[in-house]
Amino acid sequence: MKIALLGYGKMGKIIEKIATDRKHEIVLKIDHDNLHELTAENLKKADVAIEFTMPGSVLGNIAKCFEAGTPVVVGTTGWYDELENIKQQCEENNNTLLYATNFSVGVNIFFHINKMLAKLMNNYPYYDVQVEEIHHTQKLDSPSGTAITIAEGIIENVDAKKSWLNVLTTDDNKNDDNINQNELLIESLRIDSVPGTHTVIYDSEVDSIEFKHTAHNRNGFALGAVLAAEWLQDKKGFHSVQDMFNFSV
Repeated sequence: MKIALLGYGKMGKIIEKIATDRKHEIVLKIDHDNLHELTAENLKKADVAIEFTMPGSVLGNIAKCFEAGTPVVVGTTGWYDELENIKQQCEENNNTLLYATNFSVGVNIFFHINKMLAKLMNNYPYYDVQVEEIHHTQKLDSPSGTAITIAEGIIENVDAKKSWLNVLTTDDNKNDDNINQNELLIESLRIDSVPGTHTVIYDSEVDSIEFKHTAHNRNGFALGAVLAAEWLQDKKGFHSVQDMFNFSV
């Protein structure tokens, strides 16, 4: 499989290694130094593009892939207010896109169990619930896309929570007193060199239950993105990573 890498930072380099180890070929690598090479003509040389850039770049990169007719795996987050528009464009023009808030196999197992746990905990309304996410200080969006997916899984299954509200916690800001009872708090912390930690906390007067996923490095995200690119071959349309994993338990 021939792969175009849109974004050649830390994640792009890890994806490159995993992809080549799996006998794929990288035919295009785009970063801020060679943006002029991001053309439909160059993208057509690839069987699939893997996009890990910034929220400000992702929509333009998707548009280029659609123009070239090149399937694209999108790992960048922070653009989901345009999700329905992109889905419509993808389907109307017979293009191919797969997106995920997180491609890690472990995180997607976490997503699935989170929904099962939320459905169970809905029977015990004296537990309140919140989500905590910790990432490196270079992460620009807050909350993380992963935290949003976790929150959505809880809101779907816990009657007491109708929406989520994010608080970016710093030394100067630790006040979450404005959270309403029907809002699910997502507390975001930014700490140097943390790849990603997500915790769901159910708390009552008598005890607490914590469900946590901790990423040790970025390799799991990169492997999942390559697996997604492999899965996307010979497919058309707009997909989420849930289509790929399709857990039945």
